[in-house]
Amino acid sequence: VGATLAGGLRCIEVTMNSPSAVEAIGAAIEEGGDELQVGAGTVCTIKDLEQALGAGASFIVTPIVSAEVISSCRERGVPVMAGALTPTEIYQAWSLGAEMVKVFPANHFGPGYLRDLSGPLPDIRLMPTGGVNATCESLEEWFTAGVSCVGIGSNLVTKDVVANKDYASLTKNVRQVVTWIEEIRSGL
Repeated sequence: VGATLAGGLRCIEVTMNSPSAVEAIGAAIEEGGDELQVGAGTVCTIKDLEQALGAGASFIVTPIVSAEVISSCRERGVPVMAGALTPTEIYQAWSLGAEMVKVFPANHFGPGYLRDLSGPLPDIRLMPTGGVNATCESLEEWFTAGVSCVGIGSNLVTKDVVANKDYASLTKNVRQVVTWIEEIRSGL
């Protein structure tokens, strides 16, 4: 958490299907304090939601359209990014009250797919995840396609960086990605 904060990242997601997810959410919140928004991902059920919120998650990300999870988040005032892929699923997630729709797996469809979705669905805020590369060219393609934000996981926090505890490299990489995104967004 310290390495990502030092790089300028202010929002992270801990997936509920990772080992010790509840503990990891709590630890990230404790370390990040007011500087970091910590959310829970891979929330598929109300049980997952209860565990995530109990750990202190401030937002929820689902890999699917779950009317029950979206509704419960809305009732509690918790932002939810619902996962969807097809135009019907994307529209359904948005209509149910998702703050944003997580398009997954985005790498199999690319920025052009999201750009095409924006034509008939211009008001839906889209967030591609799954294989989003942490390069300036890739990020520029996604933002030019009209996305609201991107979700970057293992392309930014690599297994090698974690295994080697190379936090200086992680901070450097995060700082570069944050800078690119800021520059890209300011030019749109």
